[in-house]
Amino acid sequence: MRAQIGRQRKEILQLQRAGVSAASAETLLQRMLSKVDDLCAERDRQVRAAKERPTYASGKPIRGTPANRRM
Repeated sequence: MRAQIGRQRKEILQLQRAGVSAASAETLLQRMLSKVDDLCAERDRQVRAAKERPTYASGKPIRGTPANRRM
């Protein structure tokens, strides 16, 4: 995603060199970068949460409530 944004930024620079206003395109790129950063932060948060889950001795995650647990 960041590579695509970089390519688009280069295209915008070419437009600016040609004298075409690209202010709205720059604004769009900033929003795209912000969204990518937010998605990366969410992914990292989910990865940390997944690592904190209990696991069996083999390292396999325990899903749900273990069968031998009583209330």
